[in-house]
Amino acid sequence: MTQPWTFAGAPGAAPAAGTVTLVEGSTFCISEQNGDVAAGHAQGLFVRDTRVLAGWRLTVDGRPAEALAAHVTDPYAAVFVGRLPPPGGGDSRLVTVRERWVGDGMREDLTVRNLVAAPRSVDVVLAVEADFADLFEVKEGRTEPPEAFTATAHDGGLHLTGTRRGHPCGVSVTGDIPAEVAVDADGGRLTWRVALAPHGARRITVEVVPVTAAGPMALRHPGGHPVEHSVPARMQRAWRRGSPSVTTGDAGLAAVLARSVDDLGALRIYDAAHPERAVVAAGAPWFMALFGRDSLLTSYMLLPLNAELALGTLQTLADRQGRVVDPATEEQPGRILHEVRFGPAAWLALGGSGVYYGTADATPLFVMLLGELARWGRYPDAVRDLLPAADRALAWIDEYGDADGDGFVEYARSTPTGLANQGWKDSHDGITFADGRLAEAPIALAEVQAYVYAAFRARSRFAAEAGDERGARHWRGRARRLRRAFNDAFWLPERGWYAVALDGDKRPVDALTSNVGHCLWTGIADRDKAARVADHLLSEAMFSGWGVRTLATTMGAYNPISYHNGSVWPHDTAICVAGLMRYGHTAHAQRVAEGLLDAAAHVGHRLPELFCGFARDDFAVPVPYPTSCSPQAWASAAPLLLLRSLLRFHPAVPRQRLHCDPAVPDRYLPLTVNRMRVAEREVDVRVDAHGWRLDGLDGTGIGVTGG
Repeated sequence: MTQPWTFAGAPGAAPAAGTVTLVEGSTFCISEQNGDVAAGHAQGLFVRDTRVLAGWRLTVDGRPAEALAAHVTDPYAAVFVGRLPPPGGGDSRLVTVRERWVGDGMREDLTVRNLVAAPRSVDVVLAVEADFADLFEVKEGRTEPPEAFTATAHDGGLHLTGTRRGHPCGVSVTGDIPAEVAVDADGGRLTWRVALAPHGARRITVEVVPVTAAGPMALRHPGGHPVEHSVPARMQRAWRRGSPSVTTGDAGLAAVLARSVDDLGALRIYDAAHPERAVVAAGAPWFMALFGRDSLLTSYMLLPLNAELALGTLQTLADRQGRVVDPATEEQPGRILHEVRFGPAAWLALGGSGVYYGTADATPLFVMLLGELARWGRYPDAVRDLLPAADRALAWIDEYGDADGDGFVEYARSTPTGLANQGWKDSHDGITFADGRLAEAPIALAEVQAYVYAAFRARSRFAAEAGDERGARHWRGRARRLRRAFNDAFWLPERGWYAVALDGDKRPVDALTSNVGHCLWTGIADRDKAARVADHLLSEAMFSGWGVRTLATTMGAYNPISYHNGSVWPHDTAICVAGLMRYGHTAHAQRVAEGLLDAAAHVGHRLPELFCGFARDDFAVPVPYPTSCSPQAWASAAPLLLLRSLLRFHPAVPRQRLHCDPAVPDRYLPLTVNRMRVAEREVDVRVDAHGWRLDGLDGTGIGVTGG
């Protein structure tokens, strides 16, 4: 049986290097550089976790176009330019231009251009394949033909239907002038006989429309309508206009921030029950869905850019907060979900549910993000409405998260189809001892305790701001006791770092990992221990020169091409930078931030989900990881957290305070950030070699402190 929740770290069938990925909401397309989708590979057009196109091959007079250029014009749009060389060699006489837009399906405007002064006629053929495979099946390279598959010609189009585990699936491929196309249903081909004038051109618009049990979906870029007026185009323009602007003396920093803004806008998805409510998907190509941990951490990093996604994520997760005990989905009252899926494999594995709850960290992160949203002074009424959900999450921590009552939150899966590891390092071998042995559940992760500590602190602030001093003392006391217990149980004085976890026998899991940086980030680490942790994070064993490795090179399970045992994850590195800054290790933080931003310059200014952990001295560029998502939400948000960390920008609006004390490396100066929204005001920060200035808070009563 398919086990969709157990493959987080499996490389599977990776998209080949040089493929082009387009994404819009829960739709994405992976293709070759010439625009073709190569059948039999981890490519295709995916809508709601189902592959609706498994093959998409263009030929002109029987020959495929050779790629000349592939230009991604927007996260959801690309132009593919190809040439048709003559069979006997010589200069090309025909050029193809394929303009593609994705969104609840796909539109492709195909133009064939005649480059010479003689007329000619050509056969333009699109060969189409569909398998309606679940996204996980494609990722793992184990797809099978659909059941009850049929192909029919109708109204000048090709209609493909089938079922997957009893779920009907379909897709229609139609041209803009049905009378001109010949459809071969058995061969899955659409053919146009095209007459080209001297130096002439002919354009054909083709629409790919998924068909669900409710009927055909509505394309986001329908033919006959200017694409610049489409919903995704308007939304992306509005997103850019509403985002802070950054000017800097470093072109690389400017480029990576601009790419982050674009990618995060494209990764927005919407709750069907609340179409006005945006959340952020985890990443393309494999995780275009709402994830608890990923969406919460991304929203936290995004607050300088946009608070609306944080609110939408919190509201959507609160609506789906656990209500009952269900071992099959690992739902428990008050628990925040791990993942929402639409594909047929998820429904089968979870007994008819598309929601899985097996994560230990999303629940405290929910409370932590709610507290941070309040600190920025955004949506105070909505934040107040979410407090009951936060209290249910805190109740889960006590009743289910800390099942043995030792004061720490542990996890142990309740279903064999669930995740064995339920923190952010959720691959099966993600938590190991220094000698490489796997830790046995129940497992209490260091960073989960750190998030719980931050959640307790956030709840104490809510109580204090509401005038509930008794409640504030209670939650401050909970945080203080947890911090003391954590530093007693997790600190390894002979090593100088925190254990990554406690195992089922309460033994410290003694590997040196990047998780210790999360402990600095939330403030659970004792100050007298932070300096040793900081030095370890910058040691040769941990810092690759591009970022912080997930596992030190000196550990038994280290492998630079592993998912969680020696790779570099940008979001993780950015959290380490924030933690280093929190404890005053400014030079350490600057060095790591610069390394990660340098890495971005080598990958088109788009940080991937992760890259391999080889040392910068070994390779002049970061080495890609085989199935890394790109764009990926928290990787795209990581530069925003780096920027905030370098600005040392920390609002506390309910207390009428804002701390700003920039520590920006000289290479990025002068630096100006305009239109960061604090409370309902737009704030500008300017930093140059002579100092810094913050504008926009006059008349608010908010006092600014800094160095």
